[in-house]
Amino acid sequence: MASDTTQQLLDSARQAAEATRHLAEQAQTYSDQLAQVAAAASSHGLAGAVDPVVFRLAIFALAVFVGYYVVWSVTPALHTPLMSVTNAISSVIVVGALLSVGVDAAADAGGGSSVARWLGFIALALVSVNIFGGFLVTERMLSMYKKKG
Repeated sequence: MASDTTQQLLDSARQAAEATRHLAEQAQTYSDQLAQVAAAASSHGLAGAVDPVVFRLAIFALAVFVGYYVVWSVTPALHTPLMSVTNAISSVIVVGALLSVGVDAAADAGGGSSVARWLGFIALALVSVNIFGGFLVTERMLSMYKKKG
């Protein structure tokens, strides 16, 4: 009885392995076809048809929408941990902004470094507002749980 069950399990495992191998072969076939299409598109000059600035703006717009819906769908009980995570993310932005502000002006003669410095400064100012506002909101929320009297 036990050997029958074990044999059935082994047969099921073999069938699952065979199905997985078949799916892996199909995935390999599809990826090869996609690679051929991409190679053909790049050889005809179709690759890179979208300007990188438009591509990055699209990603930024999508990130704004996702962030908006994520933040507004969080229950009030999770706002304090969310603010902590937001502050942690802001600390990463501070590091990037400080690096951007610290760009050597002589390194780029094309004028790009001054733009990077100003953008870094603006990012640093906005992140500072976010961090200190987050601390104030967290402190206010924690004071709501303190016993009065």
